[in-house]
Amino acid sequence: MAAVPAPGPGPQRWAGAPSAALDADGTFVLAYRVRDGEDHNVVARSADGERFATVALLPRHRFGAAMVERPALVRTSSGRWRLYVSCATPGTKHWWIGVVEAASPEGLAEADVRPVFEGDARTGVKDPVIRYDGREWRAWICCHPLEVPGEEDRMTTAYATSQDGLRWQWLGTVLTGRPGSWDARGARLTSVLPDGRACYDGRASAAENWRERTGLAAPRSLGDSPLLTPVAGSPVADVRYLDVLPLPNGGHRLFYEARLPDDSHELRTELVSHAAKPPSLDGSSTAPRP
Repeated sequence: MAAVPAPGPGPQRWAGAPSAALDADGTFVLAYRVRDGEDHNVVARSADGERFATVALLPRHRFGAAMVERPALVRTSSGRWRLYVSCATPGTKHWWIGVVEAASPEGLAEADVRPVFEGDARTGVKDPVIRYDGREWRAWICCHPLEVPGEEDRMTTAYATSQDGLRWQWLGTVLTGRPGSWDARGARLTSVLPDGRACYDGRASAAENWRERTGLAAPRSLGDSPLLTPVAGSPVADVRYLDVLPLPNGGHRLFYEARLPDDSHELRTELVSHAAKPPSLDGSSTAPRP
């Protein structure tokens, strides 16, 4: 079902790029991006995971950004909230990631921003997936090489770790697309499951920008290796930015961005029961094709 409708008809009118977490009281907190002439990040709350009410709005100018993209929402072990925001540097193809922190999701709207992943002249960084297990912070960052003008849409996924979620150690590229495949142009990790499997966005060409599809990746070897290998075969769903939120009852709630026939995008959600494999990692897709 549509949790957040497209903001209007037509291309570049999008609601999506979600990141979800549970509050201590069991309510759902969802962060996402809206593009409708002016970009902004939204933080919203829901009792059932389907109907959301906005509690914080973070417009692009709040970060001095030309655009904002997928945020990453994290509730810390102390009960505080962090939102990692993807920010485009005006007049360039460069992206950087900053973080805001507050005692509640509502407080994120006024919190000061601190850069945490700055990228450089050769690499733009955006669309983070960030996990905290109470001991270590882990991040999967979408990296765009900038050295070739007009080719900046290419993407890979890098991995980093941290003790505080603010100062990070980069450990290198962990996921790339495959020449000649549906993900040849790039691979952007979007969610990680506890057993190390992952979902990622991919596309075959620059012409498919904004039309990414979701595929599956598995750990390249047993143990603590962060390297991932795309699972052979076609993408499993014609959606992008798939986030998988584990639930206390053992089920999962999926959030993802789906393209509509007029090229607008809406944010959808669906519930995967305890008995199902999250998110259909047997190669089938529960995500409806738009």
